[in-house]
Amino acid sequence: MTTIHLIHGEPAAAALRQALDAADPAGRVIALNDDLTVGPLRDIDASGNPGAAQRAAFWQRLGDMPDALAQHDCAALAAVEADDAHVVIWHTHDAADQLTLRRVCYRLRCAPQRLNEVRLAADDLAGTPEHAAERLRARLPDAAPISVLRITRLALEWQEAKFANGETRRWRDNTFTSGAWADLDALILDTLNAQCPSSAPWLACDTLGAALTRGAGFAVAEPIVLWRLRELAGAGELHLRDDRCAAPAEGANARSTRPVLPHTAAHLSLSR
Repeated sequence: MTTIHLIHGEPAAAALRQALDAADPAGRVIALNDDLTVGPLRDIDASGNPGAAQRAAFWQRLGDMPDALAQHDCAALAAVEADDAHVVIWHTHDAADQLTLRRVCYRLRCAPQRLNEVRLAADDLAGTPEHAAERLRARLPDAAPISVLRITRLALEWQEAKFANGETRRWRDNTFTSGAWADLDALILDTLNAQCPSSAPWLACDTLGAALTRGAGFAVAEPIVLWRLRELAGAGELHLRDDRCAAPAEGANARSTRPVLPHTAAHLSLSR
C-alpha cells in the first residue's frame, strides 16, 4: 500500500523525496507550506474553506507570497482525508512543524490507525539537500504509530489554537502563546536598537530575521519581517532602504514611545 508522507515546507519535502527514491519509491510526499505561526486560523478547516480565503487575503497583504498557498494545503489535506493510505508526519520541534502536526492529527482524528510520525532534530534538515536526504533516509525506520490518546490531545490543542486566533503563535517551553503584531514590532525595534551601532546603523533584513527568531519563539519568515518593517517605516519608527536594510529612527526608543496594541494572550499547554 502506498504511504503518504507529510512534511512542512518544500525544501524539506524535496529532501524527503530524494530519501525515498530508493527506500520507498511508491511513497508520496506532500509539502504543507502554509506557515501557521502567523495570521488568522479560525474556520481554516471549515467546509467551503472560508478560513483558507481569510489566510489567502492575509498573505496577499504581504505581497511576496502566492495567494494559492493556503488553498493548496486545505486541498491537500482534504485529499489525504479521502484516501485510506497510511500517513507519516515528519516534524521537528519548530513551531510551524508542531502546528502542522496538530492540524493533521485534527483532520485525521477519526482514522487514528492511519497516523504515524517521525520526530526530527533541526540538524536533520540542515546542510545541502543531499546531506539532508541522507539523514532522512536513515530515519525511515523510526516511523512509529501515534497513540489514539496523543492524537486526541494534539487535535484538541489545534482547536484551541484556532479558537485563540492570535496574530502570532509563539512556541516556548512546550507551550504555544498567542500574541499580537505589536509584540513582534517591539522585538524588531529592540533588536535594531541593540544591534545597530552608530558607526554602522543599518541592519540587513535576513540578519534581522535571524536575530528575531531567537527571541520570537518561531522562525520569522522574511516576508513577515519585510511587511512589519514597511509598517514601522510608514509610522516613522524606523528607516528602511530600498536594499531592505533597516535602522532605528533618530531619537526613538522602541519600547517607551511605541503604543502597545491591547491583546489577550492564550496559553496552550502541549503534550510531549
